Amino acid sequence: MKIAIPTEAVTGENRAAVSVEAVKAYVKKGLQVAVQAGAGAGANIADEDYKAAGALIVKGADVVKDADIVLSVRRPSAAVLKAMKSGAVLAAGLEPYGDRKGLEALAKSGVTAFAMELMPRISRAQSMDILSSQANLAGYKSVIDAAAFFGRAMPMMMTAAGTVPAAKVFIMGVGVAGLQAIATARRLGAIVSATDVRKATEEQVKSLGAKFIFADVADAATSGGYAKELSAEDKAKQAKLVADHVKNQDIVITTALIPGRPAPVLITQEMVESMKPGSVIVDLAVERGGNCPLSKPDEIVNHKGVSIIGTVNLAGRLAGNATPLFAKNLSNFIDTMINKEGNLAINFDDELIKGTLIAQGGKLVHKMFEENK
Repeated sequence: MKIAIPTEAVTGENRAAVSVEAVKAYVKKGLQVAVQAGAGAGANIADEDYKAAGALIVKGADVVKDADIVLSVRRPSAAVLKAMKSGAVLAAGLEPYGDRKGLEALAKSGVTAFAMELMPRISRAQSMDILSSQANLAGYKSVIDAAAFFGRAMPMMMTAAGTVPAAKVFIMGVGVAGLQAIATARRLGAIVSATDVRKATEEQVKSLGAKFIFADVADAATSGGYAKELSAEDKAKQAKLVADHVKNQDIVITTALIPGRPAPVLITQEMVESMKPGSVIVDLAVERGGNCPLSKPDEIVNHKGVSIIGTVNLAGRLAGNATPLFAKNLSNFIDTMINKEGNLAINFDDELIKGTLIAQGGKLVHKMFEENK
């Protein structure tokens, strides 16, 4: 059986869908691995390294020809989809929310496609969760970028010439990215506070040494652990609390996303204008519309002295770490599809398969598409 890894089609995507260790693991299972030339360049993995691990290096989209499984970080190019055989398995980050026409084109190519973003939040799926592995790195990188752009020091420093106060950092959204941002800011010596619409996150915030900011609103946690949208009344309460807190912060990092919906606005223009000149905002939700209406994808906007960083794909800027994690997520998922003889044996009744399968037999098949017709 053949597994193929094409180069990424999205400009600036430095991650690869396979690491050297993953190649070795696939080869050990008796699988043939084909990697498109240059696929690992962004993550500093040379073709020779893949070849030494047992992979075949192929130029161009022919890498996927006759492949039973194709792995990718982002949605493959039209050329790659055209070169794939009908019924081949595609596992990747397929951005299932939005771009219906693009998803329909993906389905019409005849592939059996699995969107890794839709991995169920259950214990056995944790090692396959690309959102968590990549968000962890994004949370870290958001603080590093903010600290680099902030014109002052992060920790408190006492000198003979006077005392440098610690920076105040506010994290909005206490998921994986938010927790890592809290931990990183604390390690850098900042005074950290955080908020979330899920009351259950308070204990996690405090365990990292940060102050928890929470309005008197209904808990907005779903059964799957995600956040749901607040009522209009609760939104107003939360907004007032945030507005009062934000104006005294040096750095604000927003991480709030609601699956399948545009990012909620957390930092309004008025809140930005209440902040001190030199303050920094990092909007991790910018790709989905942003938690701040002033943020722009892959731009740094200066609004009345406040810098708003809207870098898309922060995890991809740490491709050397992100690639092995992403590749391991994929290999763990692929393991559930392969039998002891090294052949495809997909159990379509498996919860993991049901949760991630979005296209099969030329059609979009996930329940989310039925709800959004």
